[in-house]
Amino acid sequence: MTKLIECVPNFSEGVNLAIIKQITDEIETVEGVRLLNVDPGKATNRTVVTFVGEPEKVIEAAFLAIKKAGELIDMSKHKGEHPRMGATDVCPLIPIANITMEETAEYARQLAKRVGEELHIPAYLYEYAQADKSRSNLSVIRAGEYEGFFKKIKLPQWAPDFGPAENDVRRGATVIGARDFLIAYNVNLNTTSTRRANAIAFDVREAGRVMREGDPVTGKVVTDENGKPKSIPGSLKSVKAIGWYIEEYGIAQISMNLTNIEVTPIHVAFDEVCTKAAERGIRVTGSELVGLIPLKAMLDAGKYFLRKQQRSVGVSDSELIKIAIKSMGLDELAPFNPRERIIEYLLENAAAGKLAGMTLTAFADETASESPAPGGGSISAYMGALGASLATMVANLSSHKKGWDNRWEEFSNWAEQGQAYKNELLKLVDLDTTAFNKIMEAFSLPKSSDEEKAARDNEIQNATRYAIEIPFKVMETAFESLTLIKAMVETGNPNSVTDAGVAALCARSAVLGAFMNVKINTSGYKDKILVDDVISRGTEIEKQTIALEEEIIKLVNSKIK
Repeated sequence: MTKLIECVPNFSEGVNLAIIKQITDEIETVEGVRLLNVDPGKATNRTVVTFVGEPEKVIEAAFLAIKKAGELIDMSKHKGEHPRMGATDVCPLIPIANITMEETAEYARQLAKRVGEELHIPAYLYEYAQADKSRSNLSVIRAGEYEGFFKKIKLPQWAPDFGPAENDVRRGATVIGARDFLIAYNVNLNTTSTRRANAIAFDVREAGRVMREGDPVTGKVVTDENGKPKSIPGSLKSVKAIGWYIEEYGIAQISMNLTNIEVTPIHVAFDEVCTKAAERGIRVTGSELVGLIPLKAMLDAGKYFLRKQQRSVGVSDSELIKIAIKSMGLDELAPFNPRERIIEYLLENAAAGKLAGMTLTAFADETASESPAPGGGSISAYMGALGASLATMVANLSSHKKGWDNRWEEFSNWAEQGQAYKNELLKLVDLDTTAFNKIMEAFSLPKSSDEEKAARDNEIQNATRYAIEIPFKVMETAFESLTLIKAMVETGNPNSVTDAGVAALCARSAVLGAFMNVKINTSGYKDKILVDDVISRGTEIEKQTIALEEEIIKLVNSKIK
């Protein structure tokens, strides 16, 4: 249960790659911190860096990076399109795994304190790390930018949270905080007009635009009873946006921060900008992701665009990602490599998915070798994955069958479910081999003393329980897939009924094969209450599987005749 946080510092240098490299080299000196992405922008003269690790290591790496950026970047000479106030403009911490936002905010405060007290850089807290909500918004803190901060920092209400109340001429000030995962996202327009791009940004961003009498640009500002300007909200919640011109590309963009992708996903933001741009006679030509994106956001986008086409969403992750990239034009300005831009892929253990990633020939060769793994458990899981894949194929063929247009969504839902079964069983192919290796490692532990014997026995029992749980999960998943398989035999494309029949044979073999592994592993487990429960449930699943497979095969044969 390792605690993981992500850090995404933005440095005010996007042109001199040597400077950027020196900063990222500092990050990589901290053992246990993983540098995921470095995304420089020439026009913005800004680089977004992403790294992850355990909290203490991350804040150490962030501190070193902030220190090095202050040594190398001279803010008095800095020019760029993006708002900024310091060499390290902003440094957010984001909780990733097994850590709360409150804990993450405390680490942000620790980092800001070190920056202020040890580096003597004015440091401001923002978002969840800032107790004073009147100054927790990044855009409010940064208002006036570097040039305006020499006066602003002298105001009592804008004294920094840590460090001197003097804007550092060379290093500026920095903002450090804790926030939810944010997607920085730019939409490309077929115009060079910053004013028109801003108009679209005001249309969509949550803050909207100031309300004016008569002309929306030159009219008198409408105020409330307290004299504060009234605003017309934009159409997208949890979205910040501005328009700018990027000389490097020769186009204007809508630059957005999507602060809650559960509220406004990336594909919704893209489509809404398309709509608002079209209303102003402007066309969206593509888009650009800055930094990283969660896998789910890309998969959801792919499904969204497939549904708009009335196409099945029950396709592979790679196909969904490809649809998302092409639909939003994420590769218009530069190649978009999912392995370098999707956070889960970057965090994958190099050993994870070793078997499932093999070619058919390599997997067969590895199975046939003198190594005891992969064995029957992994093969059972793979047979289950093949069965789920065949059923999913039938669902996709049915969804796109000519004359069945009114049923595409029904079969799309089946196909999506089949993909979930397939993905789960493919993971279990490797996990079963991992389980076997855990047992071997436990048996190899030293046993010279009573303490070592007790520790070894405890590890053997833990590994054995894991080796029971994995094939049992194979049983459950393969059995569940039979519901999909039966539905495809009954209602799917009749030309593929035998494919569904073979799927049933695969699922049956997966269940029965996995149960053999469950039973042999329970023989070495000491908790007899758990063993009796697992065997009882497994026997019932096996019984129901055999009956259901027989029913499916009879139905297939009747349709063939």
